[in-house]
Amino acid sequence: MSKAAAPDLHAWLAALDHPRKADVERLVAIALVALPGVTGHIKWNAPSFIHGGDDRVTLGLRPNNVLQIVFHRGAKPKDPAGFTFEDDSGLLKMLAPDRGVVTLAEGEVAAKEEPLGRLMRRWMEAVAAGEAG
Repeated sequence: MSKAAAPDLHAWLAALDHPRKADVERLVAIALVALPGVTGHIKWNAPSFIHGGDDRVTLGLRPNNVLQIVFHRGAKPKDPAGFTFEDDSGLLKMLAPDRGVVTLAEGEVAAKEEPLGRLMRRWMEAVAAGEAG
């Protein structure tokens, strides 16, 4: 795992008792290499990834072995004016103009590793561009 993962993330993963632990570990690894400068920690009792000082991508461990990846622009709502994101992967379900989610059933993480990494990278780049503009 990357040096960009905080010790609490490593400890949390080591102690995780979840039927899809391997998928969670894979998603963490994907997120940590998605974009240089990304750091991981535990927030909202799940792995969350920071870029530009704010949480941008957060994993959600749901009941019934459902994993989600929440794409957002930080913990506090931000004005969505000027922010746009086009999902060319078809994986992201937009919940608001600046918030979306990918839901992953059992077996989907390994099969979608490459497009998930691209989606995370593109999201973080779009968020950074939207906040710079």
